[in-house]
Amino acid sequence: MRLDDLHLWFLADPDRPQYVGALKLMAAGKGVSLRYGQDWLAHGFALSEDLPLVDTEFLPPGRFSADAQRAVGAVDDARPDLWGEKVIRFVDRPQRLSLMEYLYYAGDDRFGALGVSTAASEYRPRAAGPLPRLEDAQQLSEVAAKIQAVEPLTDLEAKMIAGGGSPLGGTKPKALITIDGEQWVIKFFNHEPVDTPLVEHATMTLAASAGIAVAQTRVIDLTGLHALAIRRFDREQRRRIHSISAGTAIRAATATGQEPRMGYPELARILRRVGVAQDKANQHDARELFTRMVFNILMDNTDDHEKNHSLLVTNAFANGRYKLAPAYDVLPTNSGQGFQEFVCGATGQDSTLSNAMSECEAFGLQPAEAAADVVRIIAVVDTWKTHFAQMGVTQRDIENIARQVDGDYLLGQRRGFNPAEFQHSPVKKTRKSPFSRA
Repeated sequence: MRLDDLHLWFLADPDRPQYVGALKLMAAGKGVSLRYGQDWLAHGFALSEDLPLVDTEFLPPGRFSADAQRAVGAVDDARPDLWGEKVIRFVDRPQRLSLMEYLYYAGDDRFGALGVSTAASEYRPRAAGPLPRLEDAQQLSEVAAKIQAVEPLTDLEAKMIAGGGSPLGGTKPKALITIDGEQWVIKFFNHEPVDTPLVEHATMTLAASAGIAVAQTRVIDLTGLHALAIRRFDREQRRRIHSISAGTAIRAATATGQEPRMGYPELARILRRVGVAQDKANQHDARELFTRMVFNILMDNTDDHEKNHSLLVTNAFANGRYKLAPAYDVLPTNSGQGFQEFVCGATGQDSTLSNAMSECEAFGLQPAEAAADVVRIIAVVDTWKTHFAQMGVTQRDIENIARQVDGDYLLGQRRGFNPAEFQHSPVKKTRKSPFSRA
């Protein structure tokens, strides 16, 4: 089945789908466009800042460049992650591998509150059965291993994992399951040198003690292995929360023709401008984002790319304000590469505290405030070995991770940080008038 035209729906209440507009595959597969339907133009909301309620065909960015396989605005976040694409290629085997096929075969449980249908008159997504349950975790792990090894699946196994639906970006094997009636993502061990599911759980709970709001996690025991379950933050009971990735938010806020700067300061500025203003939640979110950046640097979490930060859209029909979603996919990458995937400050992606401090004003922080936060985060990170041991991480894995987290590069920064250097705000130079006397 060739899919050149599909239709976008809004599913905040799955029992009452609302038609959003028409999706169209661009010539030569150069991305996917969107045109809002008339009812959505009259009663809907802008899905992202670059998709205002205007009666036009919105075209994807970079459609004439190598980075052309992108859907327009927030629609791009409705696509499957890289693991989901792999599952679709293996299980569904579409006739072609355009972005439109990936959007369709991702099914009904994708990230956020958007859905893709073959019809404009009624919501008709790709058919799927009920999600697997927690007791199916062992079998799901074996199915994921088969896909990794390119081994054939039975019809039942294919049905269990069809769609590869996941609200989290990445290449790691994972699946959606239900636990006590709620949706969780379960991530499987993938032959890493350490027990990654257990390490991720330990890192996430350590982040929580640093004042970071994290997605709820729980360790799942499998035969000889662990898996990690992460509770979906884009769901509230049966309701779905419209959500966008940091990459989508930053691209939408970037002026046409300019290259977006994918980084923490840019995301912080968006939160301060479009965040939830009530009780100064936007300022709190921007400050927490600073905490996340520093924590990621010190814990060697360098896989902090644009899909590993998300925003929840609150009161979408009223004002569409942004709330920083709980942190997820936080763990040491153990790479020692010395740079983050997300820009941190004036020296770009450098994994240094001085770089993190260099643009602290973007987070609404004075240098002394930011330095105090760094000191607090350092005190938490200094306890990581004890915390990891309490979470059940083996001494062997702790020693493996310590080569980077307690190596000269990162430990030296923890020991060498001097908050006294940041007690005075820099004096802003006033520009001299060209008409003043010398």
